[in-house]
This record gives sequence, C-alpha cells and structure tokens, in this order.
Amino acid sequence: MLLAANILIGIIAIEHACFFVLEALLWTKPAVRRFYTLSKMQAEASRGVAANIGLYNTFLAAGLIWSLLHPASAVALQLKLFFLGCVLAAGLFGVLMSGKVAKRIFLLQALPAIAALTLLLLA
Repeated sequence: MLLAANILIGIIAIEHACFFVLEALLWTKPAVRRFYTLSKMQAEASRGVAANIGLYNTFLAAGLIWSLLHPASAVALQLKLFFLGCVLAAGLFGVLMSGKVAKRIFLLQALPAIAALTLLLLA
C-alpha cells in the first residue's frame, strides 16, 4: 500500500508542477484557455492571478516531493499527510468556487488526493 501511495503522491506532484506551467507560463495560449473555458480577454485580464495560483501549485509539488525524499519515515508520513491535506483542501475549495470547471478540479485534484490519503492511511 505504501508503494502505491508513494507512486500516486509522485503523480500528484508532477500534476501540480504541470498546473504551474499551465497557469504561470501558458495561461493565454488557446489550448489552455479552452481547458479552463476562458475567453482571450478573460485570460489576459487574469494572467497575474493565474501566475500566482501556479506558484502555489509549485509549493504543493515541492512539498510532496520533499515528503517522498525525506529520510525519516515518521517525518515523511507527516509531510505526506500535510501536503495531501493541502491538495485536498485546495481541490475542494476549487470545486466550490468554480462553476464551469468544478468537475475537472474534483477529478484532477481532489480525487487523487483522496485516493493517496486513503492508501497512505491503509499502509
């Protein structure tokens, strides 16, 4: 179970690094605008906010990677629980605040965190 949890945590970390790229670097590109259901004007107007959100996703990715690399298993577990809890909180908040893309946020952010937390607690 721990191996499965760690693999899923790694995937979630990579996913959040990808969110950074989408939100901080590619926000106004047509494919990203379609994914987030934004017009060109909306994307341009929200570019700074999106970059800030992307930076927060980088912190989540960094924390999850730190949790996987920490040599003390008790500390690593605490880090995993904390950062997965942060991912879950962000995902649930995003679901509540985002009408159009709420389903995507749940599937891409909250559900993987729930699965990883479950595997971690069962390990």
